[in-house]
Amino acid sequence: MKDLFNGVYKNKRVLITGHTGFKGSWMALWLKEMGAHIIGYSLDPPTNPSLFETLKLEKEIIHIVGDVRDEKKLKETFKKYQPEIVIHMAAQPLVRYSYINPKETYETNVIGTLNVFEAVRETDSVKVIINVTSDKCYQNKEWVYGYRENDPMGGYDPYSSSKGCAELLTTAYRNSFFNPEGYGKTHSVALASVRAGNVIGGGDWAADRLIPDCIRSLSKKEKIYIRNPQAIRPWQYILEPLSGYLWLGALLWINPTKYSEGWNFGPDDENILTVEDIVKKVIHLWGEGEYEVILDKKFYESKLLKLDTSKARFYLKWRPVYNIEIALKETVNWYKEYFNNPENIYNYTLKQLYNYINSAKKENLIWATGVDHGKLP
Repeated sequence: MKDLFNGVYKNKRVLITGHTGFKGSWMALWLKEMGAHIIGYSLDPPTNPSLFETLKLEKEIIHIVGDVRDEKKLKETFKKYQPEIVIHMAAQPLVRYSYINPKETYETNVIGTLNVFEAVRETDSVKVIINVTSDKCYQNKEWVYGYRENDPMGGYDPYSSSKGCAELLTTAYRNSFFNPEGYGKTHSVALASVRAGNVIGGGDWAADRLIPDCIRSLSKKEKIYIRNPQAIRPWQYILEPLSGYLWLGALLWINPTKYSEGWNFGPDDENILTVEDIVKKVIHLWGEGEYEVILDKKFYESKLLKLDTSKARFYLKWRPVYNIEIALKETVNWYKEYFNNPENIYNYTLKQLYNYINSAKKENLIWATGVDHGKLP
């Protein structure tokens, strides 16, 4: 495990913002297994239950409860722990919530990101920073093509717009303070941003997300209600974008000037399905259940959204490992284990992580198998 990603993360001090969230908890678990020293900075877990508390990650890392909007505390944390790599994942991540709380959404997703960048500017130990945004950062034209990294930023709703703003902020800071042309002269920071699609996997309990909504209903033997059945999304297993983020971070560490830009990490086209298709597959894997469509037009939600991942495939040699059938099976099986064998859930989660890595090795993906530095992409 410690040799993954060319062994870059072993003994590194890695600061994760948002480590108590769904993606942040999986990221913390993976980095811990690779021998990184993890500093987590985040609000309390956003849901009850939460993957962070289920896995008891508080005992495994330096766990700091803090808000990215609290600039003073954030800078004090950077100063005290002197991280070498920063993965910024803290965010208000929900579209519908952003309609109700737009100011909080912008303050967290834009000003919070600004505070992280300013903390990096004052901390000489930081060499790599990855800013995690969203596929929703693009100006969505509801077309059938995948969005490329150089397509215009946009966002219809406050959440999507805030992620577009965070991307523009990243570009401005990279041009002004962390410019690759000035690396080694005026600064020593490599900055990249990453955009992924709809992530699924065990341990997500967020409100207004399809898989958690399905599991909550199925576990209570209640009907699943879906509001936008024909919406098409790029579904991908939780570890797919994380492998992309970690591989990009390793490459930024090894070659700081080559990869400092924006990157998409999305699924293969056959994993781009409608909400209704996903619900039917989840019910089949669970073994029983039913659903009903209740159209809700109170809030606008995009109907079609795809990512073009050609850039990551060509330049990083990254690609997805699981198809949608395996991704959904792993996801539903995690929840079954949670309900049926809760005392074993930590080991089961680790087993799923190792299964994914072993599958990547069988596919000869270079982040899993290792590669001589001279042969890096």
